[in-house]
Amino acid sequence: MTRDLNYNWVNGEKVTTDEVISVFNPANSNNIGGVPSVSKDTVQEAINSAVSSFEKWSNYTAETRQYYLEQWAVNLLNKQEELAQIMSEEQGKPYAEAFGEIGVCAKFIRWFGEEGKRIYGEVIPPSSENQRISVIKQPVGVCGLITPWNFPGAMVARKVAPALAAGCTVIVKPSSETPRIAIAIFDELMATGIDKGVANIVTGSSSLISDTLFADKRVKKISFTGSTQIGKTLMSKASDQVKRISLELGGNAPAIVLPDADLDNAADAIVDNKFENSGQMCNGINVILVHKDVKQEMTEKIIERVKKIKIGSADEENVQVGPLINKKAIDKVEQLVSEAQKEGAFIELGGKKANTGESELFYQPTVISGVRANMTIAQEEIFGPVAPIISFDNEDEAIDIANASPYGLAAYFFSSNINTIYKMSEKLEFGMIGVNGTQLSVPQAPFGGIKESGMGREGSHYGLDGFLELKYISLSLLKS
Repeated sequence: MTRDLNYNWVNGEKVTTDEVISVFNPANSNNIGGVPSVSKDTVQEAINSAVSSFEKWSNYTAETRQYYLEQWAVNLLNKQEELAQIMSEEQGKPYAEAFGEIGVCAKFIRWFGEEGKRIYGEVIPPSSENQRISVIKQPVGVCGLITPWNFPGAMVARKVAPALAAGCTVIVKPSSETPRIAIAIFDELMATGIDKGVANIVTGSSSLISDTLFADKRVKKISFTGSTQIGKTLMSKASDQVKRISLELGGNAPAIVLPDADLDNAADAIVDNKFENSGQMCNGINVILVHKDVKQEMTEKIIERVKKIKIGSADEENVQVGPLINKKAIDKVEQLVSEAQKEGAFIELGGKKANTGESELFYQPTVISGVRANMTIAQEEIFGPVAPIISFDNEDEAIDIANASPYGLAAYFFSSNINTIYKMSEKLEFGMIGVNGTQLSVPQAPFGGIKESGMGREGSHYGLDGFLELKYISLSLLKS
């Protein structure tokens, strides 16, 4: 790669440290570079710079802020190939997926840049003749943004863009598994000439950085995407100051196939979603629920499509599934598949590590039948290229199985009956519902879950609202 990316951005300047974190390519275990492991003082400096720049940035017109966001999006698209290569090398996802993800970054940034010009208030009818009531929206303030490794580019854009559009300043802490693409994306933001201190990025110890962000009362909001377990810990820390927090956490997304569904459409959509990013998606399908009358036919259609999936390193042509992110991830997948077999499930396809490349982090695209709802593989988030299939007898049973999960991020179902579509859409206890399709993440729609899948939304004007405070103003007119 042409960029060293061995620095952070604090107060508009590149910052390096003697202590570094090594970053590895999961496809071959090669060390591809190091990034700073910052001290508490550096994190504090980032907070100080964000605080210092907040007043000026928040007082800019929305049109001025939109200018910087538009230039950022243009810069990303101009470097799309290079950035996609950095992402693929670091995260392992196929180059085509990484290239598309950089495009998604630009879409979210552009959308929020425009939406920031529509932060409207409200005038409310008064209760007395001399009263005037209005509501305005103002930026929350300094925000700490903690991003994950599975979509290391898109999640930076999806958090930073609305925060900046709302008038907030930010400190970003990317995953230590995939920090280089976040830094590279920040390079393109800094290249716009944005004011010093408005956007900062720090890498290193998650606990040190997050503890410093939570402890400082000047940091008004934390946005986190990651596991439910860590999310609960952060939520507890936020309670000490009643610090505003939004959480996008784990999921256990079902895909429900009803007997009146277009089975070919369902199979295409399910396989595309289930095996995207090697199954490492929070809104990715975790279990496939198929009505007993079409179970055999649907299983065959899924197997037929999964057999065509090419697994390999990101630099190989037409690869659809790459390595998992680390040893912990593939160990979990192996354990879940092994337990499912012991509990009576049947491996229709795959079911073991793939002999691919120079790494042991590749896992065969796998289909498992005979799965029951109470099996561990149906209860836990797999986060790997494994598709368990469960049979059900009727709609109500499918709804009960889906809603029994403590998670509520996304659910998908397939039906051609309009009555069924409305009934299931309303009864499924999930923040997002995909009907006859599995594409959910678009800039104009609110992405997020309920129950133990988190709180708050990303995308849409709801995502922008997450970085704004409501202020109610009551004016009493003086008697003339």
